[in-house]
Amino acid sequence: MLDQPSTRTKPTFDESTPSVIRVRDLEVGFGETTVLQHLDLDVRRGEILGFVGASGTGKSVLLRAILGLNRKRAGTIEVLGQPYSELDEGERTSIDQRLGVLFQHGALFSSLNVIQNVQVPMREHWHLDKPMMKRLAAVKLALVGLPPDAALKNPSELSGGMIKRVALARALALDPDVVFLDEPTSGLDPLGASAFDDLIADLRDALGLTVFMVTHDLDSLFSVCDRVAVLGQKKVLTIGTVDEVRQFDDPWVQRYFNTGRAAER
Repeated sequence: MLDQPSTRTKPTFDESTPSVIRVRDLEVGFGETTVLQHLDLDVRRGEILGFVGASGTGKSVLLRAILGLNRKRAGTIEVLGQPYSELDEGERTSIDQRLGVLFQHGALFSSLNVIQNVQVPMREHWHLDKPMMKRLAAVKLALVGLPPDAALKNPSELSGGMIKRVALARALALDPDVVFLDEPTSGLDPLGASAFDDLIADLRDALGLTVFMVTHDLDSLFSVCDRVAVLGQKKVLTIGTVDEVRQFDDPWVQRYFNTGRAAER
């Protein structure tokens, strides 16, 4: 809750912490519309970076551009030290196995049950027999806090919070280094969102993950994000801790971080 400050101790990062994602002078657009331009960004190894901005500023477009799902017009994108967008198919597949993605609303396959959804990346990238895949998928479901009897449920039988956790288990299926989360707490009640935030932080600490999280949830920004990047005017306007960002002299930033419930933090 916004009036309950987090007691979690956040790790310390500085300029010497290596970047796992490095974006320089990025431009992305569709047709005659330019969505991102002259955008620079560094995501440090082991951090939880929250990415915010007004509706329509291109937060999900940037996430998809980093993943190669939206084609860039200009600039460079390095992922895990490699020029991701310039790699051939085999090289990109090798990098893809080190990335996990939780898309907005979970994006589970309705025709597959829970454990089959988690196995999808394993089937695509690994050559494992069915018993081994079943055991590994069960481990991932337990890792995100789901009981064993959830494995055979269909997505239509799940609550919103369970859908998010299954989608996270699928994102973790290949033991990634970096996890991308697109509005992970959207649609959850405050208690469910808080529990999911705690889960993300616990998994980062336990697995050494780097987390790129697109969100509008103030609770998430204050409680689990090590740094926050603000997108506006087609680029990253500012990046830093919440306390640093809320001092940035921009009308939207000031309204977002320093009015209403956020002002109580």
